Amino acid sequence: MIYLQLFWEFFKTGLFAIGGGLATLPFLYDVSDKTGWFTHGDLLNMIAVAESTPGPIGVNMATYVGFATAGIPGGIIATCGLVLPSLIITLIIAGFLKAFRENKYVDSAFYGLRPASTAMIAASGLTVAAATLLNLSAWTGEFASVAGVLNWKGLILAVVVYLGTNKFKMTKELHPIWFIALSAVAGIVFAMG
Repeated sequence: MIYLQLFWEFFKTGLFAIGGGLATLPFLYDVSDKTGWFTHGDLLNMIAVAESTPGPIGVNMATYVGFATAGIPGGIIATCGLVLPSLIITLIIAGFLKAFRENKYVDSAFYGLRPASTAMIAASGLTVAAATLLNLSAWTGEFASVAGVLNWKGLILAVVVYLGTNKFKMTKELHPIWFIALSAVAGIVFAMG
């Protein structure tokens, strides 16, 4: 039964998460709330692992959740559930691409989907940023200290990575894997301190 549930939850996610891997995050929060397979904190760790490993984030996260929930078969089933809707839709559209592309209704639908997928990705990014850079549990009311709400270690690391990837010519040309590896090391050091 768990395999069918894994497949169904990730099939729905794959069917409706238009816009790529980060667009799956609202669906994964919903899966977390409904099933209890993982917590929101676990989801943040999954994002870090999925972003740090090769492959699409949505597929990596489906595999991670499936494996954590039901072992290797669960990982395979969740991954298949996530990619199957895209495969089916791509095959159908590929067969009728010319007719679909010139259809004014399909063109209008894609026009409407662009801002929707942008909003889902932005919401996911803001959710991850808030969970990473803020300590919202410290917010106790209107007189709460701003300094207590900020996760200073995360904020400093984010600023350093931003500056390193965008502002300094010497580090701007480094491969992103260096920033991922150094951020992982910084996370380990921060956790020990």
